[in-house]
Amino acid sequence: MCLSSAAVAAGYRLSAHDTLASTNAESLGLARNGERGPLWIVAREQSAGRGRRGNSWVSPPGNLYATLLLTDPAPPDCAPQLSFVAVLALHDAIAERARALLATLALKWPNDLLCGGAKLAGILIEGERAADALAVAIGVGVNCESHPPHTLYPATDLKVAGAEVTAEELFESLTTAMARRLTQWRRGAGFPEIRTDWIARAAGIGGEMRARLPDREIVGRAEALDEHGRLLLRLVDGSLQAIAAGEVFPLWGTSPLGASAPGQGH
Repeated sequence: MCLSSAAVAAGYRLSAHDTLASTNAESLGLARNGERGPLWIVAREQSAGRGRRGNSWVSPPGNLYATLLLTDPAPPDCAPQLSFVAVLALHDAIAERARALLATLALKWPNDLLCGGAKLAGILIEGERAADALAVAIGVGVNCESHPPHTLYPATDLKVAGAEVTAEELFESLTTAMARRLTQWRRGAGFPEIRTDWIARAAGIGGEMRARLPDREIVGRAEALDEHGRLLLRLVDGSLQAIAAGEVFPLWGTSPLGASAPGQGH
């Protein structure tokens, strides 16, 4: 694994490992001991990878498992926007390395990447206070050579999709793309541009969906993202509901558009 020359010039560093329990856990542990980043942590495999909402994630060799550690990347209320920044960077990197797949790539709210309607990759953002600063771990998992056979959401990998892209090649492109997208974001000031770019690549916008919230379920048409990155659903009574977190399903099926599923893990 290596950083791109652009990432090195921008001040990013790399910590590469054959095996880690979790790249996100490793990054946050380093932050507790004074590391401030920007630092990429990568592993060829993970023994205790995890996805969103605490789901376990099996992490065999051949896929990409990487985390970018940042410290105080933005005001706290803007930090959740990093999900959109990161998945756009990942889309950029895959489009660069596997241009033939570009027409099949789409973003799934809030931070997964689909290929031909199946989950190819995901982002896991975690943060905690460390030494009076906010440490943020941006975890990226990409199915390069294999994917889970049984998931809540259909999964795929680059090899199955017809793209021979190694984890090493993809990671180098990702380090350039992430630096570029973070510069575009400008600690939150550039989120309107990020939001526009995300919507242009999104799956499900304009379709009828069922959202499973902690206390209820609602049905509506997905219209857009608001200025905070919340999914806007137009309900049957005409009101507009902003969804900050939850599981979103297309009304015609049972596959979640916002749920955790294998394909990410750090």
